Amino acid sequence: MPAINIEDLSEKDKLKMEVEQLRKEVSKCSEEIKNYIEERSGEDPLVKGIPEEKNPFKEKGGCVIA
Repeated sequence: MPAINIEDLSEKDKLKMEVEQLRKEVSKCSEEIKNYIEERSGEDPLVKGIPEEKNPFKEKGGCVIA
């Protein structure tokens, strides 16, 4: 495949090449992010939940109004 001289391309062709490159990079990056999230989802308290005994935000007692 012959080398492409960027100076010989029109502005439109340069932008098309840039968009195509960005699509490849975003696609690869999003796949890596998806894999990272799936690998760690079992440890994620937002997905798995927090056990009651370890939940620092659980209510300690109720309020009685007489």
